[in-house]
Amino acid sequence: MASIFSDTEIKERVIQLSGWMVEGKQLRCTRKFKDFIEAIAWVNKLVEPSEAAAHHPDIEISYNKVTVNLTTHDAGGLTEKDFALAQEISQIN
Repeated sequence: MASIFSDTEIKERVIQLSGWMVEGKQLRCTRKFKDFIEAIAWVNKLVEPSEAAAHHPDIEISYNKVTVNLTTHDAGGLTEKDFALAQEISQIN
């Protein structure tokens, strides 16, 4: 099982991620798109990196807005897996 990062490690890591914030035990990013079709197209781009990492985000879709939440559920908090996937997601246009 992955080990949970300390609060200090989390703070150091999250500042390296543009557009992400920590809420409780989750990393969260919200993106807005022109419309629902663009939002869904972007969500579909998350499938491959998530599957490759064997780490799957919680995704909320509200018309043109997508919120991605990452946490390592079996570890009970934020781990390297979350920050690595957040970095990959940040690069998806």
